[in-house]
Amino acid sequence: MRFRRLLLPLLAALVLGACTHAAKPVPPPPAPPPPPPKLKIGIALGGGAAKGFAHIGVIKMLEASGIHPDVVAGTSAGSVVGALYASGMDAFQMQQVAFGLDETKIRDVRLFSGGLVQGKALQDYVNQLVNHQPMERLKMPFAAVATELETGQRTVFVRGNTGEAVRASSSVPGVFEPVAIRGKHYVDGGVVSPIPVDAARQLGADFVIAVDISAMPDGGNPQGMLDIVGKSITIMGRQLAAQEIARADVVIRPDLSGIGPADFEQKNLAILAGEKAALAAIPAIRAKLAARQATQAVAKP
Repeated sequence: MRFRRLLLPLLAALVLGACTHAAKPVPPPPAPPPPPPKLKIGIALGGGAAKGFAHIGVIKMLEASGIHPDVVAGTSAGSVVGALYASGMDAFQMQQVAFGLDETKIRDVRLFSGGLVQGKALQDYVNQLVNHQPMERLKMPFAAVATELETGQRTVFVRGNTGEAVRASSSVPGVFEPVAIRGKHYVDGGVVSPIPVDAARQLGADFVIAVDISAMPDGGNPQGMLDIVGKSITIMGRQLAAQEIARADVVIRPDLSGIGPADFEQKNLAILAGEKAALAAIPAIRAKLAARQATQAVAKP
C-alpha cells in the first residue's frame, strides 16, 4: 500500500511533465532567404539614320518574348526610337508612327547656313510625340548621347527638353547644324559613342542589350550627302564602337545590307530585319540573364 502511495504521485508528476513539454510552442521554420533583386535590363540603341527603324523590330520581339528593358539609351537614330519608347509607346505604336512619318516634314533646310538641316522640326516632332514631357518625366529612364564640339567629349543628356536632346544626338556633321544648348554646341553622338552601352550602364543597367545597326560600306557608290556622311562616320567609329560594344552582355546585329542610311522608304524592311535578329538572339539573352541571376543569388550574403 505504501508503495502505491509513492507510485501515484510519481506517475502524476510524469504526466504533468509530459503535458507541460507538449504545450511548448513549436518554433516556426526559418524564413526562406529573399530572392535576389531583379536585374535591371538596359537597351542601347545605336545610330544609323534610316536603319534606325530596325530598333522598332528589335523592341517588338523583346516585348513579345517577355523581355522588357528598364532603361534605354540612344545615339542618333537610336535616340529618336529611345525617346518614343521611354515615353510609354510600345513597339506597335512606334511602328504606326514610323509608317506615318513623312521625312520631308522634319527636314527644315536653311539655305543661308549652307543648305544644312536646322533640326528644329525634328525637335518639335519628337516633343509632340512624347507629349512635351521632359526627359526626367518620361515613363522610363532615358539617355541621349551627343558630342560636344568645344571639347570633343561625350555628353549624356538625361534631363531637360527631350526633343532638344534627341536633336543634338542626331545632328549628323555636315548635314545638320550643330545644336546650341546652354552655351555649348553639340553634334551627332555617333562621333564618340556609336552604340551607347556605357550610357545604359550609367542609367543603372545591370544587363545591357546592344543593338548595332552600323555596317562597313559595301563597296557601292554612296547615294547622296547623307549616305556619304553616314559611311564616313561609320568608318571612323568602327574601332570606337567595338570597344564600347564589348561591354554589352548581348549584341543584336540586324542584317541591313542593301538598306542605306537615307533609305527611309525601306522602313518596313528595316523593321523586319530587326525582328529577325532579335528573335534569333532571344535564347542567348534568356540564358545569360538566368546565369547572371544565379550568380547574383550565390554572391548575395
